[in-house]
Amino acid sequence: QEELVESGGGLVQAGGSLRLSCVDSVRTFRNYIMGWFRQAPGKEREFVASVTVDSASKYYSDPVKGRFTISRENGKNTVYLQMNSLKPEDTAVYYCAAGTNPTRNTNVRDGYDLWGQGTQVTVSS
Repeated sequence: QEELVESGGGLVQAGGSLRLSCVDSVRTFRNYIMGWFRQAPGKEREFVASVTVDSASKYYSDPVKGRFTISRENGKNTVYLQMNSLKPEDTAVYYCAAGTNPTRNTNVRDGYDLWGQGTQVTVSS
């Protein structure tokens, strides 16, 4: 059964950095658009970043633009989210997601078919 497994979350001070990883258990990873979302307590899950299958295009939400970088290694079935200059408002559970249909809007939850279990990121002030 295919699954996405995130890692790399933790507690960090404001201004610090973390790198999240997400590994896909099957080899069809290279055919998927990959995205990262986050959900803070009491809030809706929101789009953070996405990357196309060939890494030619990357998209970011406005709150993270210039601070976060999404990347992927198809040979390792892995997508990364490098998070720099972290702020307390970045505190959330971060989820990776895989989308099989490139015609969908991949800035929203409905653009994805498979989700990881999430990893907690906490930024202290």
